[in-house]
Amino acid sequence: QEQLVESGGGLVQAGGSLRLSCAASGRTFSGHAMGWFRQAPGKEREFVAAIAWNGGSTLYADSVKGRFTISRDNAKNTVYLQMNSLKPEDTAVYYCARSYNSAPMRLAGRYAYWGQGTQVTVSS
Repeated sequence: QEQLVESGGGLVQAGGSLRLSCAASGRTFSGHAMGWFRQAPGKEREFVAAIAWNGGSTLYADSVKGRFTISRDNAKNTVYLQMNSLKPEDTAVYYCARSYNSAPMRLAGRYAYWGQGTQVTVSS
């Protein structure tokens, strides 16, 4: 069983930055891809970014490409999401998830474990 705990969310002005962290407690973190998803009020959960088990490849949603960077530290069982140039439309609850696979995936159904989420609010 993998437990994921997100942190780093908060309130920031448009154009600002935040760094989200996701700490995993299980023993299988390093062998699996990790992803970040988000869900805004009244909207479906959407893919944000994913990273391969070894950090060798990444995927990004078009809406965040060039502004967000996903990274991981397998020694610390932690995945990060650096978010720069934030926009009001980035406001959402952000979730990290551990994939069934080692390669990064966009589909939520490819992820086995999910955190509880952390709120990110970007004011205009």
